[in-house]
Amino acid sequence: MSESDTTDAAGSAELRTPIVAVLGHVDHGKTSLLDEVRGSAVTAGEAGAITQHIGATAVPLSTISDIAGNLVDPADFDLPGLLFIDTPGHHSFSTLRSRGGALADIAILVVDVNDGFQPQTHEALDILKRTQTPFIVAANKIDTVPGWNPNPDTPVQATLEAQSDRAENRLNEQLYEIIGQLSEEGFSADMYWRVQNFRENIGVVPVSAETGEGIPDLLTVLMGLSQRYLKSEMSIDTSGPGVGTVLEVKDERGFGTTLDIVLYDGVLRDDDTVVVGGKNDPIVTDVRALLQPRPLAEIRTESQFEQVESVRAAAGIKIAAPDLDDAMAGAPVRVVRGRDLETVTAEVRAELADIEVVTEEQGVVVKADTLGSLEAIAAALEEAEIPIVRAEVGDVAPRDVAVASTAEEPKHAAVLAFNVDVLEDAVAEIERVAEVDLFEDDVIYQLVEEYEEHVAAIEDAQQEQILDKIQRPCRFRILQDHTFRQSNPAVVGVEVLSGTLKRNSRVVKWNGNEPERVGELKSLQDAGEDVDSARAGESVAASVDGPTVGRQIEEGDELWSELPEKHAKILEQELADEIPADELEALRMYLDKRRKRDPFWGK
Repeated sequence: MSESDTTDAAGSAELRTPIVAVLGHVDHGKTSLLDEVRGSAVTAGEAGAITQHIGATAVPLSTISDIAGNLVDPADFDLPGLLFIDTPGHHSFSTLRSRGGALADIAILVVDVNDGFQPQTHEALDILKRTQTPFIVAANKIDTVPGWNPNPDTPVQATLEAQSDRAENRLNEQLYEIIGQLSEEGFSADMYWRVQNFRENIGVVPVSAETGEGIPDLLTVLMGLSQRYLKSEMSIDTSGPGVGTVLEVKDERGFGTTLDIVLYDGVLRDDDTVVVGGKNDPIVTDVRALLQPRPLAEIRTESQFEQVESVRAAAGIKIAAPDLDDAMAGAPVRVVRGRDLETVTAEVRAELADIEVVTEEQGVVVKADTLGSLEAIAAALEEAEIPIVRAEVGDVAPRDVAVASTAEEPKHAAVLAFNVDVLEDAVAEIERVAEVDLFEDDVIYQLVEEYEEHVAAIEDAQQEQILDKIQRPCRFRILQDHTFRQSNPAVVGVEVLSGTLKRNSRVVKWNGNEPERVGELKSLQDAGEDVDSARAGESVAASVDGPTVGRQIEEGDELWSELPEKHAKILEQELADEIPADELEALRMYLDKRRKRDPFWGK
């Protein structure tokens, strides 16, 4: 009897299949690993043993035992097998949520033994920490170790014994590098066969998605962990009203808008009333059809799906029903059957409220493909101290651009779009409203980084503008035998000792701790060419209006640019990190002189 044919046994409790998600950095082999598990399962199982679900593949215990050989004795297990989420990565993991946490019961973190931890590996670990999801590490691509002798589909310890000392030592180096990186992230880890307590230590399983080596071990560890630590959580009421999460909202020919969901509790029937999380309010609708993919051998038939009367957890299934246009990926789905509609609607509303993103008076606009993604982005932005003014699931629309255009600060006039489309009229609005910037990416950390780089560029430009308008500190000396004109104006050769000498600066000469103004620097020339400024170490001709050489100023004199008190305060308190070290030195010397007379000057 298949899962979908199961009818209600009144009030019976049964163990459901644990749900497994696969995470890791791009190109580290997440999809290849899933394909290898599926391929091994199809090869090992009899025809029809592997159940195709919407967004998931169920591998029964008997098939796992066939793949794992003597590592798994079916008599030791009560759980029916494993349900692998087909779409690997953060996207599916953060989409799939249940009751405020991750829907996945257990996760596989895939790490390339050659590359070790990469940015998305760290991001995956952050999500696993936040959702407190148990996980194991699949150290993938062991077959790429120099000198490796492949033993297809073999348990890892057996294949290790067949390797040369050099290949085994090289692999061990790489594995312990990964274990060290896990330690830096706060996780105690070791090779899975050395781990005594999987609650306190992370098991590392060396595998090859290419050759199948270590796949028996991976399935064994997943089954062992699920049986030992998740058994009580897998107990469900097989006759109870179904509870699930929307994986995707899709238009399906002949059915209109449909929902791909993962059911993780109870039973869903083809005549049930369900409550689904919507963009504005929960949606109440009646199921018209439950659809599941045809077996692999029949996928070429005209109808891609077959209708079933009921399905029980854990399973992926497609729901056809009216009024689903506003349903959201990541939103809860609850069956009403035998319960008060208002109570069920209130539960859905409460679950949606748990995911609500905290918004501020000012900030960026965020659009994401699913509620889970929205939550993950909000967490990443909060960590980066980037405020959010509006956060929603769905494509970027003109109203999002309109909200962004009202930002008081240029850096907040931005729309961050994660894994969504930008509607044509929104593109036109962005072109029309030139001050709004759009950032698109399907990797959260990259999206945040791109925005941070944009903000840094804006702040640099603002600093440049401020620095341009502020008088800069400068200490310079009149060179001996370099008087080209004595007065009206005096033209002398000068050497900049520290700081930046700018034209139109007022020039002072210190008399004790009192600066005496001697004139105004009208122009600067370098090799006969007019210049706006000169930096430390440079020599230029300076035209100074006011003094006469031999009276108010002399060759060899040390002169300074006069600093207004307000400018000195801004330089010291706000721009000290933005100016060169020699300029900072000139500023401090100037302040020291002024503060000997007035300790609070420029404070």
